[in-house]
Amino acid sequence: MIQITPDLALDESEIEYKFIRSSGPGGQNINKVSTAVQLRWNLGSSSCLPDHVRRRLIRLAGSRVSKEGVLIIEARRFRTRERNRRDALHRLVELIRKAAQKRKIRHSTKPTGAAKKRRLESKRRRSEIKRLRRTVNPCEQA
Repeated sequence: MIQITPDLALDESEIEYKFIRSSGPGGQNINKVSTAVQLRWNLGSSSCLPDHVRRRLIRLAGSRVSKEGVLIIEARRFRTRERNRRDALHRLVELIRKAAQKRKIRHSTKPTGAAKKRRLESKRRRSEIKRLRRTVNPCEQA
């Protein structure tokens, strides 16, 4: 079991790893060794997630979730299978943690009377500074 939050754990037997060849530079070694990891986890058949977390996870994962409901995470950052496997698993755990967090409800607020007064006073000051910068017309002085 992989502990995600204190009340949420993931069964490791539900996760499937597939090792694939990594793309990009690497010379001869890249053509021979399959070091990149493709982590696959079927969200639909998983029993460890509450329904609201599952819905939020699907929305957060976006295109990483297939039409069949399988979450696919590819890791190819490192040169070894084990580090890429750990990286993929870490990314999965972080994604689930993010989905499990409850969003804060935003309460609409209004500025206080004192805040409105301060804002208008600063606008008056700025206006006065700009008015004093203007050139004085000699005909208007008399």
